[in-house]
Amino acid sequence: MSVLATPMTVQDFLKLPDPKEGHLELHHGEVVHILPPKLGHSRNQRNILALLLKHAPDAFVEVEMPFRPTAEHEVWVADVGLVRAERERATGDDEYLMGSPELVVEVLSPSNTVDEINDKMAICMDNGCLSFWVVDGKRKRISVTEGRITRHYTETDTIACSLLNGELRVSDIFAAS
Repeated sequence: MSVLATPMTVQDFLKLPDPKEGHLELHHGEVVHILPPKLGHSRNQRNILALLLKHAPDAFVEVEMPFRPTAEHEVWVADVGLVRAERERATGDDEYLMGSPELVVEVLSPSNTVDEINDKMAICMDNGCLSFWVVDGKRKRISVTEGRITRHYTETDTIACSLLNGELRVSDIFAAS
């Protein structure tokens, strides 16, 4: 019987086997098993990915983007992440992105708690994130935090973000594909 050290370090975390479903993250030294997303969640991720690729063609954009905040007990995964091309090129194939993506998008799931989202936002904003989005598919609303300001957008709105070329229509994120 093996006992997991708490708090677990990233070095020990990297030795864990991959789960049969979903993926593992390391939050404050505790291993968290994230189940695979449901279809609506994946659809929102895919729509956001396509829009970010269109509006930030020179950036590296990916769904389920793992990254390492500066703390030794952290490995998180953004539902969708955007990183400037030079940071992506500076990260080796066998390495995690150090620090948060510049843009982190979290698509809410029924299992998410307010505390969990606030914790993730704080971790991201303290580690280089410039824009943190919370996508609420049920309410068709997006909350965007940049610095100390959070703005809420509905389907009739557009989002302007300094990391993007042009404005992004919120309705395009929730469009059925």
